[in-house]
Amino acid sequence: MPAEPSPVRHVLILGGTTEARRLAEALQPAPYRVTTSLAGRVGAPVLPPGETRIGGFGGAAGLADWITAQGVTHLVDATHPFAERMSFNAAEAAALTGAALLALRRPGWTAAPGDAWTFADSLPEAAALLPGSARRIFLTTGRMGLRHFAHLTEPWFLVRSVDAPAAPAPPRLEVLLDRGPFSLDGERELLARHRIDVLVTKDSGGDATAPKLTAAREAGIPVLVVRRPPVPTGVPEAASVEATRRWLSSHPA
Repeated sequence: MPAEPSPVRHVLILGGTTEARRLAEALQPAPYRVTTSLAGRVGAPVLPPGETRIGGFGGAAGLADWITAQGVTHLVDATHPFAERMSFNAAEAAALTGAALLALRRPGWTAAPGDAWTFADSLPEAAALLPGSARRIFLTTGRMGLRHFAHLTEPWFLVRSVDAPAAPAPPRLEVLLDRGPFSLDGERELLARHRIDVLVTKDSGGDATAPKLTAAREAGIPVLVVRRPPVPTGVPEAASVEATRRWLSSHPA
């Protein structure tokens, strides 16, 4: 008798990060059906290979319904470290459906000798630490959180974003429309040209935007770092695309 065909492993990647795109690339071609889900917050996202869907699921229950309807066997949470709600939805949906779940989380940044870092637990806390401490601020926390700084009328802000931010936003604001990765030479020039005296960033981790931290260290510019939000407990994690591939190989459908 002919051998039974192997069941199709349908991998749903909750994406929006460089790691998610690289994972989708690494699984082509492979014995998987790969779908990458994007939240739709960027106007012209760089689409990964394989199938894509754009937009929300409607919470954990909606995600669970989609997993069931599409026969998803493996769920990889490769969302941005600050997309906290989606990680909890993924954990709940995996529990409801029995899909195997892995979180692909890039390591956070670590301060190096010469860094002058201060930490905040949230964007509102970061905004509260700024008045009186800086005049020209490079704010790299994303356009969605600008409302937390809108009440700061004295400092001048430089914001870099893929898409133009919407109100509310600080009144003294210059926007650079750009997409990483960014070079160290470019970050050095940017900090010097705009006379930046404080850098505000989320602990996003990864290499694409890390050069700004090196440039700030070299220039003696203090950095205000927003810590990562909590993540669901009990979810296995991988720190790289290769580790995720090994996990998929060891978890058949």
